[in-house]
Amino acid sequence: MDTVTRGPGSARRTGGTLAESARTTGGALAGNARRSGGALDAGGGVAGDALIVEVAPGVWVAQGSRDRWRRAEPHPDDLARAAALPQWRAAEFLAGRALLRHLLRATVPELAGEPVVAGERGRPLLAGAPGTGVSVSHDGDAVAAAVAPRRRVGVDVQLPPARPSDALLRRCLGAHADAVLTLPEARRAAELAWVWTAQESCVKAAGTGLSDRPWTIDVPPGARRGRWRDYAWTSLRTLSRTPLSCAFSAPEDASDATWETPCS
Repeated sequence: MDTVTRGPGSARRTGGTLAESARTTGGALAGNARRSGGALDAGGGVAGDALIVEVAPGVWVAQGSRDRWRRAEPHPDDLARAAALPQWRAAEFLAGRALLRHLLRATVPELAGEPVVAGERGRPLLAGAPGTGVSVSHDGDAVAAAVAPRRRVGVDVQLPPARPSDALLRRCLGAHADAVLTLPEARRAAELAWVWTAQESCVKAAGTGLSDRPWTIDVPPGARRGRWRDYAWTSLRTLSRTPLSCAFSAPEDASDATWETPCS
């Protein structure tokens, strides 16, 4: 799902939902999104009701429940921004910001109190540390955040759609569509969501959103990591039951190709 960074009287998107992609590419998603469960399995760290994982050196991802994190004590700046939003939007906005600040406290605590502002094309930035990449995503009861000092980063979480159309599957999966179309409907929906989170996280990291046609990014079914342009992406398939992916750039001081090596 997309990250929407809004101030009073303004709104800009840095990404898009599967439904928005369906409209843009001529496909359609029928029915409502279906919950696929929370994230928690062996191999991740759990802190404060959130899964927290270092997916690559210095790249951190957190996932939790919107209902849990919307009840967290809000940062005054986040609360002021939420006041300009509809009630339903304010709840998911505050949950995403609360999880992001929780992740900041766990990884770069000196930045946890920084105001989050809109940068180029609405990309969220920490006002006092624009070189530290941050990203937030939410869909249904799932919320995710990412933090990456000295990198650009994007995160996306997506509940599998109830009945994905063949047209949308072919649009997002390209040459891999035929193999996925043979799967039972629930598995087709889950695979589409996993692929979309990888595609969406890439354009969120780049800050280009749907204008960069994320559905054209090649993500093989079942893949856990890959590359797109100057970004590496990773899908947390062994750690999260809800489709969740993160994309990130090389750190500003990277001197070799080891910057994308997954953390064990």
